[in-house]
Amino acid sequence: MTEDKTHLKVGDDAPEFCLPDKENKTVCLKDFRGKKHVILYFYPMDNTPGCTTEAIGFTNILPEFQKLDATVIGISPDSPKSHAKFAQKKNLKVTLLSDQEKKVSNQYGVWGKFAIKENEFVGVIRSTFLIDPEGKIVHIWPKVNVVGHAEDVKNVLGEKLVMV
Repeated sequence: MTEDKTHLKVGDDAPEFCLPDKENKTVCLKDFRGKKHVILYFYPMDNTPGCTTEAIGFTNILPEFQKLDATVIGISPDSPKSHAKFAQKKNLKVTLLSDQEKKVSNQYGVWGKFAIKENEFVGVIRSTFLIDPEGKIVHIWPKVNVVGHAEDVKNVLGEKLVMV
């Protein structure tokens, strides 16, 4: 059973953060304010099957997100060095940020207990947030299934833009 800690809801202000990327450069959510939608996806660990599938899915359609004025940011507890190796090995083009202290994962309510088969774990509950240029959460995908997820996010983003 997954513990649902996501207290955020559509319409809330997205919690601000600044985290290091794979080159140890600081990336802040506020950097995108007034400019782009942000697709913020939380994932458990670099170089694991599900996380690789998700990152490649976003990378494969990144040009389509860019045409929709959106940027894709993945966050995990892995180090910037781990992200650099992961991005190079899998030819990833999305921005990967390091949340080693799990502060941002806790702010977004995605750090918690979950079960795989009979085993219980504590870690990142794979989740995605769509944040508009004003910093508001406009869609949440809790407990993501990675297959087809990037396409689903793109479709929802396209629908949101049509509604504006």
